[in-house]
Amino acid sequence: MFNGIIKNTGIINKIYKKKNNFILEVFSKMHFSKREVGSSISCSGACLTVEKFIKNLFTFYVSKETLSKTIIKLLKKGDIINLEKPLKFGQHISGHFVQGHIDATSTVKKIYFLGRSCLINFKLSKKYKRYMITKGSITINGVSLTIAKILNDGFQISIIPHTLKLTNLIYLKEKDMVNVEFDILGKYIKKYIK
Repeated sequence: MFNGIIKNTGIINKIYKKKNNFILEVFSKMHFSKREVGSSISCSGACLTVEKFIKNLFTFYVSKETLSKTIIKLLKKGDIINLEKPLKFGQHISGHFVQGHIDATSTVKKIYFLGRSCLINFKLSKKYKRYMITKGSITINGVSLTIAKILNDGFQISIIPHTLKLTNLIYLKEKDMVNVEFDILGKYIKKYIK
């Protein structure tokens, strides 16, 4: 479980592609201890397991299922990903509850810069509209954000300068794809009502 408040990023150092899975080698200033090997880390929103690390190089295993559902299959050397460690009991919680289970991928349709902040329109299949409400929570590449507006073919997000500074969202361009996770509470409520 995460909260989508990103304070660390990592750079893809190497990708070992196999038939049905990837091994990602990521360079980051995030600190790990030996007891954290095997723990879950949100990598641009996808929950992955740390297999090993040597100083600032971390290795993650990516399964076939994760590759099929996320933008990880599109990553290349030099790309920047958002990183977040799981929540600890008693830790201050900001953002919202994030599982690291990607529900969909979405495409950047339009970016509007407003001073140091920006509005981004994302294109998303209409079948996902049921999981979104205006001012509701949504996770983009692991970042906890608020939906500013529901659009006919997607949704709009407003991103403040502080979030842009700390995450890979600042590098987004039109037609880029992102990982999307809808609010877990909304998903469960929808399920029970159905």
